[in-house]
Amino acid sequence: MMRGVVLAGGLGSRLFPLTKVTNKHLLPVYDRPMIYYPLQTLANAGIDEVMLVTGGNSAGDFLRLLGNGKEFGLKRLNYTYQEGEGGIADALRLAEHFADGEPVCVMLGDNIIEGNIVAAARSFRQQEKGAKILLKEVKDPQRFGVPVLEGQRVVKIEEKPASPRSSYAVTGVYFYDAAVFDIIKTLKPSGRGELEITDVNNAYIAAGTLTWDVLQGWWTDAGTIESLYLANQLVSRTGANKLDGVE
Repeated sequence: MMRGVVLAGGLGSRLFPLTKVTNKHLLPVYDRPMIYYPLQTLANAGIDEVMLVTGGNSAGDFLRLLGNGKEFGLKRLNYTYQEGEGGIADALRLAEHFADGEPVCVMLGDNIIEGNIVAAARSFRQQEKGAKILLKEVKDPQRFGVPVLEGQRVVKIEEKPASPRSSYAVTGVYFYDAAVFDIIKTLKPSGRGELEITDVNNAYIAAGTLTWDVLQGWWTDAGTIESLYLANQLVSRTGANKLDGVE
């Protein structure tokens, strides 16, 4: 039984002044709050137990907005609080007890996709162990984690490289087995003082248990003014019903 984790903490400093009085993930993307999109993506993939990791001064607003998650068809929506800015892997660490030994699908709360992750989730369920990442070809890979490919194999992921060695970005959708929490305990903070999700993925690569798929349809984060504007344009063109999984 796979569980979902949505990471919606951080200060959203790249979106100041929009985020001076609210959490980034509560900002609107077209006709609904940003946080709706990752929750709907998980629900569409049949993942109905989800933990939301948030932080900052607006954490209570998520509870008022989302309640128990029944609007998305979730069986259970849990909440936990990340103190400070410890990075993505540090936020994921807080979901260990919720995961309870089950595999997890982790989504960054500012990632919005056109399609769905149904096929990737099905494929990962058939994996005996390890991790799966979703890649997407982008114009500006230096903004993201970038995979180094040898044939069909990802041999390394480089975080925000000045000279990217491929045109792919690692999207903010990750599948992990329960070993992820043991891996996080071994991590050392990066130069940014954070526990990096790239280091988690590289540990799975070193173990030979990381697989990857290419995400179908468009994908964007919404963590900068430019990408938030782009997300609004993409969603408005696609139509809300399609993103809900309704044709």
